[in-house]
Amino acid sequence: MIDVAIIGAGMAGLACARRLTQGGLCPVLFDKGRGIGGRIATRRTDTMQFDHGAQYVTAKGDGFAGLLRDLAATGAVAPWVDGPDTAPLVGIPGMSSLTKAMAGGLDIRQTAQITALRPVAGGWNIQVGDTRHRAARVVLTIPAPQVAGVLGADHPLAVAVAGVRYAPGLTLMAAVDAPAPFSQRNMPQDDLAWIAQDNSKPGRAPGLPTTWVAHASAAFSARHLERDAPGIAALMVPLLCDRLGIAPDRVAHAAAHRWRYAHVTAALGQPFLRSADGRLYLGGDWCLGPRAEAAWNSGTALADDLLAHLP
Repeated sequence: MIDVAIIGAGMAGLACARRLTQGGLCPVLFDKGRGIGGRIATRRTDTMQFDHGAQYVTAKGDGFAGLLRDLAATGAVAPWVDGPDTAPLVGIPGMSSLTKAMAGGLDIRQTAQITALRPVAGGWNIQVGDTRHRAARVVLTIPAPQVAGVLGADHPLAVAVAGVRYAPGLTLMAAVDAPAPFSQRNMPQDDLAWIAQDNSKPGRAPGLPTTWVAHASAAFSARHLERDAPGIAALMVPLLCDRLGIAPDRVAHAAAHRWRYAHVTAALGQPFLRSADGRLYLGGDWCLGPRAEAAWNSGTALADDLLAHLP
């Protein structure tokens, strides 16, 4: 019997698992992906890497700030000196290093797609492919729109999250054989709302080619969300070339990624949800807002409540 099964190994799931472990439980995380961290992600090729999700993290509260200090002491994060004027921190050597450091010592099952979740006496049956697991409690840290697909549209918790809204995001990853005219630029009204020179961050390979990550605006992303990755890249490369003032033949590599649930635009307004019997919890950034710290706060508050309600 698993003490607590956590579905989703993003920031909220990892924060929850760490706190539960500190409280003496043995949680198990299940994630459908090959990697962990959700949008705190790094895409690697043979010779390059790109932080194609969250570009950096900042802390407003003492709890998340303490976590970042601990990670900085281990070398997992460091300040991005050329970044925004918000004292941002980035993972070393990539953003995914932040969540990998958080995952140390945790029991994480990757490429574990949950195909069925059924309540049973005293807990839950969790179907992962041909394998069935039994858990006393389940924590879902998946995007709010996916909750109904797991629990059923008429489940009370699925109904409770129906008002949560996201904006999608399209991301371009490009390598350019030209010097960088800037390290980052935030233009919320532009089709390319955010452009960052990835190798201006600490721990990255300097020099040429310069590596770039461009996030499209929510409006642009919504218009082109269903295009395939090559089609998205073909649309975004000319925009990036224009913003960098370069010819298209200077682009040595280009790839795109679709984030269907990129930014929370209408949050739940509370840190987590709990079923009446205390055996099912929901949490994530969608509870509080579109920041990594919001996900951490949700997962941590959820775990504290779960520990407080143990028999």
